[in-house]
Amino acid sequence: MVTAELAVAIPSVVLVLALCLVAVQAAIDQIRCIDAARIASRAAARGDDDGRVRSLAAQAAPSGARVAVTGGGGAARVTVTARTGGWGVLPGWDLEATAETPVESGSSGPSGRPGRSGP
Repeated sequence: MVTAELAVAIPSVVLVLALCLVAVQAAIDQIRCIDAARIASRAAARGDDDGRVRSLAAQAAPSGARVAVTGGGGAARVTVTARTGGWGVLPGWDLEATAETPVESGSSGPSGRPGRSGP
């Protein structure tokens, strides 16, 4: 009698644990997307070139993340999107984070030049 109950309970516990691990990984990846968007947005606002901005975002973002850099209206906007989870039959999520930073004086924004005026 106990054997039949364990045969049902153990796979259920393993499935719940796997779902919890996927959820924790999604939360970690969301935080990494937010951090990457903030870092890249600040770099774009101070006038760094687009290649450097994308490189900074890629270093902080989860692997396989996509980075979009836009500017206009006196602000630099960076959007980082990534896909997480999806281990076999477990669900996955599309994650997205956007950060917008006002362009610093003396800088022409994410796509313009002259770049940074400091060291």
